[in-house]
Amino acid sequence: MSHHVLPRRALLRGAGGLGLAAVLAACATGTDSGSSSATGPAKPGGTLRVGTPAPPTAVDPVTMYDGSAIAIVQLVADYLIWLDSDFSLVPRLATKWSADDGNQRWAFTLRQGVTFSDGTPLDATAVKASFDRLLDPAKNSAALSAFKGVLAPGGVSVRDGDTVVFTLQRPFSDFPYLVSAGNYNAVILKADYAGDFTAKAIGTGPFLLTDYNPSTGATLTRNPRYWQPGRPYLDGVRVKFYADAQAEQLALQGGDIDALVITDPSVVQAAGDVVLDKVPATSMTTLTLRVDQHPFDRKEVRQAIAYALDRPAVNDAVDNGIAQLANDHLFAPLFPASPHDIPQRAKDPAKVRQLLAEAGVEHLSFPLSFDPPNKNYALVIQDQLKQVGIDVTLDQQTSQAFYGGDQAKDTPWLFTPANLVGWAGRPVPSQFVSPMVTSDGVWNGSKYRNPQLDAALLAYDGATTDQARAQQAKIIAAALHEDVPVVLTLWNGAVRAYDKAKFTGIKAHPSSFVDFSAVRQS
Repeated sequence: MSHHVLPRRALLRGAGGLGLAAVLAACATGTDSGSSSATGPAKPGGTLRVGTPAPPTAVDPVTMYDGSAIAIVQLVADYLIWLDSDFSLVPRLATKWSADDGNQRWAFTLRQGVTFSDGTPLDATAVKASFDRLLDPAKNSAALSAFKGVLAPGGVSVRDGDTVVFTLQRPFSDFPYLVSAGNYNAVILKADYAGDFTAKAIGTGPFLLTDYNPSTGATLTRNPRYWQPGRPYLDGVRVKFYADAQAEQLALQGGDIDALVITDPSVVQAAGDVVLDKVPATSMTTLTLRVDQHPFDRKEVRQAIAYALDRPAVNDAVDNGIAQLANDHLFAPLFPASPHDIPQRAKDPAKVRQLLAEAGVEHLSFPLSFDPPNKNYALVIQDQLKQVGIDVTLDQQTSQAFYGGDQAKDTPWLFTPANLVGWAGRPVPSQFVSPMVTSDGVWNGSKYRNPQLDAALLAYDGATTDQARAQQAKIIAAALHEDVPVVLTLWNGAVRAYDKAKFTGIKAHPSSFVDFSAVRQS
């Protein structure tokens, strides 16, 4: 899914990804492909202190979409399937899953002997209730976009106490990803969950939330009922909120905290015992342009912006030169179907002048809206566009204001003429394409409409061979590259900073997710 508006973070090189055959094989067996865990004898005990920005919204598994809230929930609650750092699917509360009816009906078998932290046994009824809740439009679920057109209310049923069945609206070969941590709202909660997570946090995860303060942080202790034998090794986790990455860096170097949830490598550096774990990812920041408003209602103007940017220089300035160049479409190099035959767009000042002349625009100027995590990127864009005679006025807003307001009418991140939005990595490209650029996409900030793209995405999701998927991916990517509703310069990656002298087993994750169940004292 999922709305993953998270702060930007810079990338590491890397390749990989699963072909369709591998995905289906993993889905069919549901075998544990080897979740990462610390090696050697565990040294139990200790409290891990982690820093993160204060969540701009409520810490509620159903509605959350920021990295800090997601991390706190992931310490307490678990998923049917974990999404590992290489996008492999790892069984958690489900031990196996299989599809029939042409990938339109999926059955998941639950792990035996799992209980919630209050002693209530996990069963298929709780799982059904968890997904019914996410599918209910009245619940303001941040997962609705992931399920839209795939799984409708009423599509979840209980076969028996240990088996949940999902009957889809259409074939969807990547469906297990939508009930995995890749759809981060999809944690399994009790059937009677009432939206009061920080007051009454009951889950099946490794820790218990014992105290939460929206200004200062959270305190968590070991869950003695956790289903993985011997884990977690830690006695607890203390989450501390910080105003910005600079404050986090000072706290980490000063020994006030041991690790970060979200690490911005343009600010946080490795030094002494502080090291960075790094993984490739599909996170990015889009420059979204309103195609339904002057001046961006002319395709030539949008293309001019894309040709004005020096992507390698953006990479050096924003991501320390470690990102992968993006090409104004939503298929990251990590995605197996990503097309490789669309020429990489590069800076071309003459082309910029030609395109603006064709559009009848003598002097282009526009405001660019963003929140603090994207300030550096905004400054780089402003400077680079100025070099080709385009004036950009910077409109920095607080994260609360930028993502606040009425999501259907006036929220700045979806309704300003041009804006920067950081997106956490997705395991499948549909989770970008569907909400961001389809005609009725729930997060379509550009207001772009292209029926050919809409049809190609449906065909992509239903395709049963890698060749068929690649064919549809090319149609989608070529349309976005040509029409430029979003300018996409870089694919970032993910890093996580931590103090290696104090703890081991801390791993980076492409979406900055946290699994601290295997963390132990050094």
